[in-house]
Amino acid sequence: MSEKTKKPFKMPHTLVIIFTIILAAVALTWIIPAGEYARFENAEGIKVIDPSQFSYIARTPVNPLLIPLYIVKAFIKQIDLMLVILFAGGAFHMVTQTGALHAVVAKLAKTFSGRLYIFIPLLTLVFGLICTTQGVNLFIAFAPIMVMLAMAMGLDSITGASIILLGGAVGFSTGPLNINTTIVAQKIAELPLYSGIGYRFVCFGVFYVVTNVYLIRYAMRIHKNPELSPMYDLDRQSDFKDRADLESFGSMNLRKALIMAAFFAALIAIVYGGVKLDWDMEETAAMFLGLAIAAGAIAGFGPSRISKDFLDGCKKMLSAAFIIGMATAIGSILTAGNIIDTVVHALAGGLSSVPSVLQAPAMLLANTIINVFLTSGSGQAAAVMPIMTPLSDLLGVTRQTAVLAFNFGDGFCNYVLPTSTALMGIISAANIPYDRWMKFMWKLFLIWLLVGAVLLIIAQAIHFGPM
Repeated sequence: MSEKTKKPFKMPHTLVIIFTIILAAVALTWIIPAGEYARFENAEGIKVIDPSQFSYIARTPVNPLLIPLYIVKAFIKQIDLMLVILFAGGAFHMVTQTGALHAVVAKLAKTFSGRLYIFIPLLTLVFGLICTTQGVNLFIAFAPIMVMLAMAMGLDSITGASIILLGGAVGFSTGPLNINTTIVAQKIAELPLYSGIGYRFVCFGVFYVVTNVYLIRYAMRIHKNPELSPMYDLDRQSDFKDRADLESFGSMNLRKALIMAAFFAALIAIVYGGVKLDWDMEETAAMFLGLAIAAGAIAGFGPSRISKDFLDGCKKMLSAAFIIGMATAIGSILTAGNIIDTVVHALAGGLSSVPSVLQAPAMLLANTIINVFLTSGSGQAAAVMPIMTPLSDLLGVTRQTAVLAFNFGDGFCNYVLPTSTALMGIISAANIPYDRWMKFMWKLFLIWLLVGAVLLIIAQAIHFGPM
């Protein structure tokens, strides 16, 4: 009797992975005791935790039968971000259909194909600097363009997505100018706003160099031998590959030039609006809708053609939108189970037993673990900094170092967590399965943690302040 041939393991669909995590989150609400801190509004009007008033409360485990309801409510909660993703997909598809983007991609690819060591750091620097003030999810819709550009240069989809994700990770996680993380944390810690910016930019530079060395080495290896890519088989069948034929991209003309002018004007307006005008997702979605109509009109498309192409683009981003909605349900379930404060309390209490030289890195590890449960940067700041601030005073760690540990812990693990909207949105838009991404990413994440720990030890050694 012949032995049965074992079927090779196949990673489940991303939605299956997220649903499994949802089930685990529900299970945790039955296992972990419910607890809560007393909360109050500080002088800046921020609702923060009173670290001296934690109490266990009656359990509020989540009924598994209500999981569909939590998912639906999560979709409603994130509908503005989902619309941005859908409309951005429609806009980029429209621009792509005009041929204007192809002409630009061909020019860039031909110019830099032999100089990856210039091309990659240049683009990661752009995304990194922008993300010192913005979240990386702002660039979810950029993913198809960067993937197309990378493939046109003989690279893989992971390289294209990484330029956005890793560049953005450096800017967001070091947080020199981030209002939603650094500034919220500094307010709670009673530090001067934007204080410590010099050392934060030093951290930015260190992480920028380390990240680009890792990415450039990977890109050059893939450029030399494409079969080494975790995405080799999928990239060969990708629509992006078909659109990355440089010889068929055509040259620039007046219509294409005007379309690209509208394209870059819209992107600049989105970034400027987010930084200076307090634009939210609604304005960003409206800008992408306007861009789609303008690009189609300049190209000479009729109303029916514009409608069709726009909807086709939206369809391509539907998976990314669904993944973000599903991921949001995880945090909602943990909140409903009242176990987040319990986790924060346990982790904060354990830090007191850590050797003094490792206390700042331990804060980094604690914040990383907390971010698994609480992925919102501002939400995590409000939850942990009221605890980390007095704890840092007791341990002899400067408050500024504690804020930096929060930044690193909140930021860098967003690029390995399947609950991160930025990560899941971008790799979904780039058609990269989560397991393929992790084959590339897990080593860099460990490097980030090591570098972050060293930078925190240095910060503590130099009494990074004030306070």
